[in-house]
Amino acid sequence: MTDHPHVLVTGGAGFIGSHTADVLLKRGCFVTVLDNLSTGYRANISQLENQQRFQFIHGDVTGDVKGLLSKAAKRFGPIDRIAHFAAQTAVPISVDDPATDIAVNLGGTARILEYARHNKVAKLVFASSSAVYDDDAPVPVNEESRARPASPYGIDKLAAEFFLDYYARIFGLTFTALRFMNVYGPRQDPKSWYSGVISIFLDRAVTNQPITIFDDGEQTRDFVYVSDVAEVFAESLMSDKGNSAIINIGTGVEVSINTLTRTILDLAGSSAPVKHEPPRAGDIRRSVTTMDKAVELLDFHPKVGLREGLAETLAWVRTQTKTARPPAPLKHASP
Repeated sequence: MTDHPHVLVTGGAGFIGSHTADVLLKRGCFVTVLDNLSTGYRANISQLENQQRFQFIHGDVTGDVKGLLSKAAKRFGPIDRIAHFAAQTAVPISVDDPATDIAVNLGGTARILEYARHNKVAKLVFASSSAVYDDDAPVPVNEESRARPASPYGIDKLAAEFFLDYYARIFGLTFTALRFMNVYGPRQDPKSWYSGVISIFLDRAVTNQPITIFDDGEQTRDFVYVSDVAEVFAESLMSDKGNSAIINIGTGVEVSINTLTRTILDLAGSSAPVKHEPPRAGDIRRSVTTMDKAVELLDFHPKVGLREGLAETLAWVRTQTKTARPPAPLKHASP
């Protein structure tokens, strides 16, 4: 690997991927973003487009990965490391259409792994999810907690981790899998049904539209700010930290959806009404992680607290309220 490694970021025009691409460019890497723009936006990487060490390739991880990435290598040389974010990320869509979820999240990962194997990629870091855990697992969860996903999305993330382990054992691939808790922050499009609860609730608060809470609102999540996630992802990718490990990435703080809603309304100075609907299939009841492994292997200490992160995200959402994108269907506005 050169002093300025060439890094591929799949799904790099998306929410977390684009923030990670920012960090990698700042670290001196050559960065290629591969994205089909089904849920990502060129606007998320517009700040990178004029940089000489950056290139964008419009393409799909379920397609001709080898052909697409041969173009990337012609400009910046062989790809040294891969940050793999590309995925179908909406749990409700995975429940409605598991075959597509398998094709994208498992099939696409298999193609990226094959590329890494045949092109001697030094390390791959995979964006996994806390959705792999059993809904009845004692909380806080740790990396040894029972994995029994409640959705096809979680099943495919877990299966992809098994593929990572297989490629490590059989082909010598170096990897880290980071199981994200609920990531939030700027660029998480509140107008998209793929978005997390925070960006959607902030959008509703700013526009004084009804906020829909599924179930009683006492379900909990561990919310981690996107800049913290991007930094630890890049650190793992560009070092030997976390090699061959599966690591939870969160804050260790459990927050109820009702508490989150009250905080958002307070920060936004909003009088948006709150209504409740029945729980949705595939959603887990409680979610929070221990931090032991993240601290030990990655020296990960989140820097941004929830109220600070919500304020930063609110400022971004306020700039987006006049966009022409259609609003997210309320049935998908879940934690």
